[in-house]
Amino acid sequence: MAKEFDLQEYMTKGVERVVADAVKATLKDPRESAFMLRFARASAEASRKRKKAEEIGEHIPPFLITSITSKCNLHCEGCYSRCNHATVDTEPVSQLADEEWFRIFDEADDMGISFILLAGGEPMLRRGVIEAAGKKKNILFPIFTNGTFIDEDYLELLDRCRNLIPIMSIEGKKEITDSRRGAGIYDRLIKNMDEIHRRDLIFGASVTVTTENIHEVTSDEFLNELRDRGCRAVIFVEFVPVTEESKELAPGDDEREYLNKEIERLREKMPEMVYISFPGDEKGSGGCVAAGRGFFHINSHGGAEPCPFSPYSDVNIKNTTLREAIHSPLFLALQSGDILKDDHEGGCVLYEKRELVEKLMRERILA
Repeated sequence: MAKEFDLQEYMTKGVERVVADAVKATLKDPRESAFMLRFARASAEASRKRKKAEEIGEHIPPFLITSITSKCNLHCEGCYSRCNHATVDTEPVSQLADEEWFRIFDEADDMGISFILLAGGEPMLRRGVIEAAGKKKNILFPIFTNGTFIDEDYLELLDRCRNLIPIMSIEGKKEITDSRRGAGIYDRLIKNMDEIHRRDLIFGASVTVTTENIHEVTSDEFLNELRDRGCRAVIFVEFVPVTEESKELAPGDDEREYLNKEIERLREKMPEMVYISFPGDEKGSGGCVAAGRGFFHINSHGGAEPCPFSPYSDVNIKNTTLREAIHSPLFLALQSGDILKDDHEGGCVLYEKRELVEKLMRERILA
């Protein structure tokens, strides 16, 4: 019987390996090597904190996803966040202030959370929050960005704060990237990658996998090009349809089986990069790791949600601590039930079974 894939272990060990490789590659730069070695020690200490909490019956996930703004300058085709009005063009209202995000980062550090993903909207619109993240050297902050706001000032910040890792969204090569994200976006991404690589900085790529691009984005040609430009991690996210018109873009059973096999092949053949697949890796790791099992999500208004694709919250971080939010009634109900472990067609089990999640929400509120 094949050993169950441990997604959390792979992600944690994979990031630690990238950091270790960076140390070897930057010995000529004592300042950078010192940071990388310090982070490796901090990561080990965070792991000890989580293990100690586990011993007394408290589970602390190693990852946190934060949507630090609801504003974005792009209108990508089929964008889940826009279809659910989580991303808007108007000036955001009642979002968490910079100081509130600072407090969240401090609490996460104290608890042993090692990785905080900065998302949006477009997170680079919140420079103050990203600058504050850069000061939390014990935590690695992947920034999921469309790449259009990476300028000289941001490049200098990334150079000073090596715990900030841009993860740029790309859909494949030029034609398919520009068709979904807008004319000229691909060329800007490639320019960013080349400049980041020239400065010996680490970056990754995020790919939304659809029926249109699945073969292109898993090809050796595409991935070798990313690798040669300095990419160290690729996150494959299955497209989640929220309209009837976009359902044809969602991977079916055949595409998901193909993607899973390709991920296995890539991990064997090209181990110099980290490959993450959602929700494929979750299925092989005992079910969805949202709702605090492996991570949870804080939206731009402070609501603690199971994940970005499951926008339900019974607690707001403005009124509670991060530790209390992790143990929200909704999260505990999801963890103790069967929804997270249920089989599903693809994309996101919590989105697919959203009526059950909504029912749990009502029950928690009435309790």
